[in-house]
Amino acid sequence: MMVAAATQSDPHIPVLLRPLLEAVAPVSGTWIDGTFGAGGYARGLAEAGATRVIGIDRDPMAHDMAENWVAKVPQIELALGTFSEMDEIAKDPVDGVVLDLGVSSMQLDQAERGFSFQRNGPLDMRMSQEGPTAADLVNDAPEEELADILYHYGEERASRRIARAIVRNRATDRYETTAQLAATIESCLPRAKPGQSNPATRSFQAIRIAVNDEFGQLAEGLEAAERALKPGGKLAVVTFHSLEDRVVKRFLQLAASTGGGGSRYAPEGEAHVPRFDLTPRRAIGPEEDELAVNPRARSARLRVATRTEAPPEKVDRSQLGLPAPACRG
Repeated sequence: MMVAAATQSDPHIPVLLRPLLEAVAPVSGTWIDGTFGAGGYARGLAEAGATRVIGIDRDPMAHDMAENWVAKVPQIELALGTFSEMDEIAKDPVDGVVLDLGVSSMQLDQAERGFSFQRNGPLDMRMSQEGPTAADLVNDAPEEELADILYHYGEERASRRIARAIVRNRATDRYETTAQLAATIESCLPRAKPGQSNPATRSFQAIRIAVNDEFGQLAEGLEAAERALKPGGKLAVVTFHSLEDRVVKRFLQLAASTGGGGSRYAPEGEAHVPRFDLTPRRAIGPEEDELAVNPRARSARLRVATRTEAPPEKVDRSQLGLPAPACRG
């Protein structure tokens, strides 16, 4: 099986592409790449046998960067939007859906996008380049809300200390750049030891998630994928941190459940027909050869499920393990 490889003009290496293609084989018909990015998954699907790949991305930059090559791959067509709209964009039922969650390497590499504490730039972080920025959130949100975001989305134990410092500093000097914010966060935490991630990593992740409503989009996107897939269609989701993986895992477990059950502690639930089969039942991680060439894959997890003939259902968000701010939303 030929798999599209990254080139100098395409620095993004699609994580877990080979095991993904193996897990959903044989690839045919119409697929949705709901997080198009640099197009690695879309090209992989096209080379593996998909006759049509709808690449969806809410970032206009992803569309601009694809102009030089996407015309040479006639199977791929692009759509500007969010993957929570995929069933409306595709119109007709599809044979498969691929989602690669989180921020792309090309967004991190662009200092002017404001995603990275390693490159000073405007404090932006908007994937769609529309709506309130990270600067708006950091400068205007109440201290308690900031602390909740840092704790629940970034699992930052020093969230209250960091939020308090941000509110104190912004009273005299509003935050405009990533360097300003990173300096405040780093001043609240111990210096990182060799091999540890930068102290600002968790907080930047949390703010990015909040700015882009990533958990709200994820819940809506999984529901949209269920509506978009035809019976026998495949859903493949790649996650990069435990919070995302927890939501995907619980969604699929609930959708694959037959109901019933019950115990001495909980009443028996209403039996129903599963809407997905878990194929395989466990998450797939990267192999050593992939880690050797792409360290970004270390935390990645792939979950795959197959759509049944049962009609789609609305998800009970309270059962998905969404972080608290997303639950309130």
